[in-house]
Amino acid sequence: MKKFRKDTPRASKREIFGWGMFDFANQAYTLLIITVIFPVLFTTVVVGDVEQDYRLGNLLWSVALSVSYFLVVLSGPVFGAIMDYSALKKKFLFYSYILTIISTAFLYFVEPGLVVLGVILIIISNFAYAIGENFIASFLPSLGPPKDLGKISGFGWSLGYIGGLFSAGFVILYLGEPTLENYDTIRWVGPYAALFFMIAAIPTFIWVKEPGIKKPLPADETFFSMGFKRLGDTLKMVREFRDLLIFLISVFFAMAGIYIVISFAFIYGDQIVQWDETVRVLMFVVVQITAAIGAFSFGFLQDKIGAKRTYNITLGLWFVGVLGIWGVTDITVWLNNVFNTDFEVQYVFLYIGVIAGLSLGSSQSASRALVGIFTPEQKSAEFFGFWGLSNKVAGVFGIIGLGLLQTQFGLHQSVLFCAFLFLIAIIICLFVNEKEGERAADHFHEQNQ
Repeated sequence: MKKFRKDTPRASKREIFGWGMFDFANQAYTLLIITVIFPVLFTTVVVGDVEQDYRLGNLLWSVALSVSYFLVVLSGPVFGAIMDYSALKKKFLFYSYILTIISTAFLYFVEPGLVVLGVILIIISNFAYAIGENFIASFLPSLGPPKDLGKISGFGWSLGYIGGLFSAGFVILYLGEPTLENYDTIRWVGPYAALFFMIAAIPTFIWVKEPGIKKPLPADETFFSMGFKRLGDTLKMVREFRDLLIFLISVFFAMAGIYIVISFAFIYGDQIVQWDETVRVLMFVVVQITAAIGAFSFGFLQDKIGAKRTYNITLGLWFVGVLGIWGVTDITVWLNNVFNTDFEVQYVFLYIGVIAGLSLGSSQSASRALVGIFTPEQKSAEFFGFWGLSNKVAGVFGIIGLGLLQTQFGLHQSVLFCAFLFLIAIIICLFVNEKEGERAADHFHEQNQ
């Protein structure tokens, strides 16, 4: 008797919670190491080229992240094909988890001037974290029917931003600012992020079940050779998943913009807006809370109005938000002239952060859920490997693109590149047919049971 995807039973609340706890746990790495603390520490203290407006530090940060994402591009789809065939998703996830913890803890040893060590550890830790994102996402299609994936994905992403608040609270209260004067204290941010990730992800490995059934290897085959074969078979039938392919192209441009924001938002606030420490902390809190609200609420909205429409709404918010970031000084002057106020640029930047926060969690959650809708369970790890490939190639393109542009035009003007990327993503997504994409996944699922 054939089992239809719409009849996939919803996983238990405990298993869904365990799955979401990986998002909760790994947000410590994203937030503290990639977004808020370590990028500022790396560019202004470890490299510290203040006489060149930190352009070398910004460029090296771009290169380190881009190399790590390129490694994910090379390995993600093959690992996905291996996991689908071997039913070893939890084992691969565990390996990425351990590598992230160890390499992140070692960031403690990156002192001012040890630029090469810093670059190497960021490449290793961010590769392990990013490939783990692919692995945990590949469990999504097995957690419920397509109509529930928006809510489940949104729950995980919102839990992640709550994890961000928890993980960063200690840093804000006890470790202080990412400055040279505070270096001996703030250097503990790496070991702390590693410890938080290690402890908070334990429920994932206890409660989440391994989906799929392990298949015996044919004679003279290895899991790697079989992974490459499965990958080749998928590429041959790419026409069957036309809407997924178009959507992944849209994801490429959207994620290029999102990776720029994640990697440079706090650098922008520090170098361009020149905010106070209080405003920097407030921005962090505002973005985490609004991102959690956005991911959770848009997850429910997605299951009512459709994933594609929800995704495009979030990209529209991104476009407006990035234009606001670019024009924050002019917006502040206009507000003060029209309403006879005396707003400071840094506080207007903080309000714009609300738009960015709402967009941040919701856009990534909607993207993950839509891939889940377009994905048959038999190829979940492989297809999410392609999703990861699209994301990480986007990371390379976006971050290196901005890194090079800011060396010529400065960070302020280069932000317009980010707005352009979101606009292109919206236009491409207009050609995605959500119902046809879901039908293609259902057809493959029914034919391969």
